[in-house]
Amino acid sequence: MSLVDLTPETLASRVDDLMDRARADLAQLVAFPSIHIDPARADASRASAEWVARAFSELGFDTEVIVTSDGSPAIVGHRAGPAGSPTVALYSHHDVQPAGDESLWRTKPFELVEDGGRWYGRGSADCKGNVVAHLTALRALGDGAACNVRLIIEGSEEAGGEGLDELVRTRPDLFDADLILIGDTGNIAVGVPTLTTSLRGVVNVKVTVSALENGVHSGAAGGPAPDAMAALVAGLASLRNAAGDTTIDGLRSDQKWEGFAFTPEQFQETVGALPGTEVLGSGTPADMAWARPAVTVIGLDAPSTDECAAAIMPTAAAMLNLRVPPGTDPRESYELLVAHLRKHIPWGVRVEFEPDAFGGPFSADPTGPGYRQLIDAMSTAYDGLPVQFSGQGGSIPLCTVLAETVPRAEIALLGVEEPMCAIHAPNESVDPGEIRRTALTEAILLSSFGR
Repeated sequence: MSLVDLTPETLASRVDDLMDRARADLAQLVAFPSIHIDPARADASRASAEWVARAFSELGFDTEVIVTSDGSPAIVGHRAGPAGSPTVALYSHHDVQPAGDESLWRTKPFELVEDGGRWYGRGSADCKGNVVAHLTALRALGDGAACNVRLIIEGSEEAGGEGLDELVRTRPDLFDADLILIGDTGNIAVGVPTLTTSLRGVVNVKVTVSALENGVHSGAAGGPAPDAMAALVAGLASLRNAAGDTTIDGLRSDQKWEGFAFTPEQFQETVGALPGTEVLGSGTPADMAWARPAVTVIGLDAPSTDECAAAIMPTAAAMLNLRVPPGTDPRESYELLVAHLRKHIPWGVRVEFEPDAFGGPFSADPTGPGYRQLIDAMSTAYDGLPVQFSGQGGSIPLCTVLAETVPRAEIALLGVEEPMCAIHAPNESVDPGEIRRTALTEAILLSSFGR
């Protein structure tokens, strides 16, 4: 097929014809429980990587599976375009989150099941659905790409992606491109074309409070005895004010988001807030979720209510997840968090900190030539709807590493995920229409990029 034949209408028809195959591809990928953090799943991760490498090799890519420094299998590849043409890189990841409590799933987590027009299964949206969108775009395109295409499929993104980060730094030639499409986000709502232009950075830290050599009877010593759990709870409570703003001493928290903004009602529906609950913070939901820092208690070491005894806890610990917006340094934020808790955890108890992870924030410039072509392609794929710019509270540290290592590249984030997908939770699903529209966006872009 010649370039002149690859009109958006032709590509749309070809993508439509490929959707049954897209479902079959996704079913095969979802069947691999490629959970990098579970050593028992190492064979599944390797099989998943080999499936991806083979699928893209069949489309003319020179692919390679590289076992990175963290032991995860990443797939890199390249397919040459016309001489002298620019390069687009396609990123996604094939590792997934654990299924968790499988009794909470309506379907088997590693079996793709259609229900109510959506496709259910772990990784169906995050992020194997995006891998399939890349494949579908390239199949629709055939040999009609106007540019070189690189492939980057990560194997440990859900575990922090340290292996690929190091590979970028040691083998930058594998990632050199004019435009890098990060297929790991999605739309603000089904059918609303969206590019993510801002990502918060992340700091994970464990804080441990010790007050007694051993637990003591709450009846005999309750009152004067220092209570590690109560001291920890008091310190954690100091991290938010009455409105719900994160209040870490010295950390700025008054930023504003410029771009698409949820109404409080839209946000409550998006997150599934229970009736009567409030939207937190002194800013808009977009300010709070995308432009300001937020600290969350994601783990607590304490006896369960079924196993607890009438005793004062000698030690207690919590894992904190601090998200910071572009313009805020994660390591400086960690130091401020540590200083804040040392000040606000009371009664002279011992306080210890263990930093677990750091990831830098990212901000994209959507005014470059690659972005302009991408915006045009996306709007066309979505029947002329205007493209929205959103932020994301989550972190993709790879974006910062790529921006530092390949400074000439424009980096754009898009994908099949949207609020109904329930990524990282039971009953993860994807709307096949989002796979279709993402694939069509990429096919239109690759058919004309640089021309």
